[in-house]
Amino acid sequence: MRNGKQLLIASKEFASEFRWLSWWHLWSTLAALTILLGISILEIPLAFRLVSSVTAGLVCVRLFILYHDYQHSAILDGSIIARVVMTVYGLITLNPPSIWNRSHNHHHKHNSKAFGASIGSFPIMTTESYALATRSEKFEYAATRHPVTIALGYFSVFMWGMTLQPLVNDPRKHLESVAALAVHFSLMAYLATWGVDIMLLVMIIPLMVASGIGAYLFYAQHNFPAADLRPRPEWSHVEAALRSSSFITMGPVMNWFTGNIGYHHVHHLNARIPFYRLPAAMDAIVELQSPGTSSLHPRDIFACLRLKLWNADTGKFVGF
Repeated sequence: MRNGKQLLIASKEFASEFRWLSWWHLWSTLAALTILLGISILEIPLAFRLVSSVTAGLVCVRLFILYHDYQHSAILDGSIIARVVMTVYGLITLNPPSIWNRSHNHHHKHNSKAFGASIGSFPIMTTESYALATRSEKFEYAATRHPVTIALGYFSVFMWGMTLQPLVNDPRKHLESVAALAVHFSLMAYLATWGVDIMLLVMIIPLMVASGIGAYLFYAQHNFPAADLRPRPEWSHVEAALRSSSFITMGPVMNWFTGNIGYHHVHHLNARIPFYRLPAAMDAIVELQSPGTSSLHPRDIFACLRLKLWNADTGKFVGF
């Protein structure tokens, strides 16, 4: 078995994009989204429009992965066109690029390093620290990790956590939040002039679907039964990738909608690997082939959501 440095070196073989393929994924995803949103505004039975709107939400998850990879400089780095597209996408979806970069890079550098850290991730308390917490601290912690909070990620993660909270905490530093709020609500108001149904089917429903799924995936990628968290003195980047980041098994359809983000342990080993090369990296590097796993089966979703605290004595997540 190779050590951490050797694994990082091995992963570099996959940490380069095929530029034409990156462009194909971007334009084809945008085309699919445009078609689905177009169907949702047609004068056809509401059931068909609703199905199209929800499916558009799934495509938004995929588009978010492209945005995510672009911010990691894994795809389309240096392209002015890509920068414009991704910036507009980030503002519309209440995901300001500068705030996302700052919080997500912190997450990658400190993944599972410190209990209680919540910059770019869901907070984790130990059973001991929870027992010593005040009632208000316990309530806030429980609310943050509650399934309803995760399902309503449009409001809790993106509108509040990624946009409003940074603006409230430091207005001068996070003026990009103002731009995101202005673009987001201006587009919403414009769509409303065409009808409340248009606003709901073109914007609100797709974003709520995408945000809820995205929030759960991010939660389950680091809060799963087999997770192995380590205190700071024992922490290493490679071990955190291999032991504290999950592999969420999915079929080919959901892998397409989620941009292979289920291969999260591979992504955490080397964030410069484009999403479309993650499966090949896992197939080629034997040390990546036995991660802690989960799935989108209701049983596994429930198993992840019931995890609330880290028990340092047993080295496992437990419920309240």
